[in-house]
Amino acid sequence: MCKSILFITVIAFASIMTVFSCNDNNNAKSTMNHEPNDSASLVKRGDYLVTSIGCGDCHSPKRMGAQGPEIIPELKLSGSPHDLQLPPLDTASVKKGWILFTSDLTVSIGPWGASYSANLTGDATGVGDWTEENFIRCMREGKFKGLPNGRPLLPPMPWANFKNLTDDDLKAILAYLKTVKPVKNVVQAPKSLAELK
Repeated sequence: MCKSILFITVIAFASIMTVFSCNDNNNAKSTMNHEPNDSASLVKRGDYLVTSIGCGDCHSPKRMGAQGPEIIPELKLSGSPHDLQLPPLDTASVKKGWILFTSDLTVSIGPWGASYSANLTGDATGVGDWTEENFIRCMREGKFKGLPNGRPLLPPMPWANFKNLTDDDLKAILAYLKTVKPVKNVVQAPKSLAELK
């Protein structure tokens, strides 16, 4: 009799734990596959991702402050300024293995040449006219402007890391970027090392 009661108790406990475990797994999956149910939630999630990932580190012009480079708020995410003049460059340093950045971090120079960070604001010169399909292709395949035959994105853009984001995350990022104050800024085209001399 005692063995039967003990056996029934163990089975009941195991059943209850299984139910709780399934509920916890469903809650975890629900959190992991968070799908915002409205545009405000989508934009809020995109803001969180853009801030956490650090898109502004390269895509926002900066000025020197007490703590070093500080984002210029009115130019947030507007990319490398169209009229930015590069300082004199010793390409021999690059050929020896150095990678250089401008003081505002919007231009990087390496063996590939000079790459200028893109305008990510909601302006037409930024991502204002981009479709979700373009944005996802850009981030998954490293294609300029997300065009099927676009040139490859240049370093230091870490699209190979960002391609692991979910479609929902990428859609949220684009939704947020389209709400960023539009800044008209046609970013310069990349240059080869030979063009930088």
